[in-house]
Amino acid sequence: MSSRRLLFSFFLLVLPALLLALPLTNAQNAGDPWAAAQTVQPPDFAKELAAGKSKPTVLFVGFQHLYSAGHIKGAQYYGSGGRPEGLKEIKKWAEPLPRSTNLVLYCGCCPLDHCPNLRPPFSVLRAMGFTNVRVVLLPTSFAVDWADKGLPYEKGE
Repeated sequence: MSSRRLLFSFFLLVLPALLLALPLTNAQNAGDPWAAAQTVQPPDFAKELAAGKSKPTVLFVGFQHLYSAGHIKGAQYYGSGGRPEGLKEIKKWAEPLPRSTNLVLYCGCCPLDHCPNLRPPFSVLRAMGFTNVRVVLLPTSFAVDWADKGLPYEKGE
């Protein structure tokens, strides 16, 4: 087999298999309902909040005790997104909002790839017709990826 033909075979057969085997970034894992463009990194989001221009509506979708322990300044809580009753409360809260509302969701209860609370409300809000929904990427937890980095947060209800 000629070297040219061998190289061609490599590109047709081996390279696509190698590309498929590459791990996805934290911005987009195989089971995530969001695209990379629908995510924001913690430092970038903190800057966005500090800029003061048309602040987004921030929704914490994790567990109540974690919200009380510490949350992004101005974040609202209407229930845990991984529980049917929490998801129902989030839908009830969101119903009267304009579908163009700039919504940013986050949890941070555990590693992002195992989080039970973030994906359901993201999917529900998109299904309700919200067109501007993003997710703050906290790969490890809120404590590690936000609070420990010195990004602003508040405690309590």
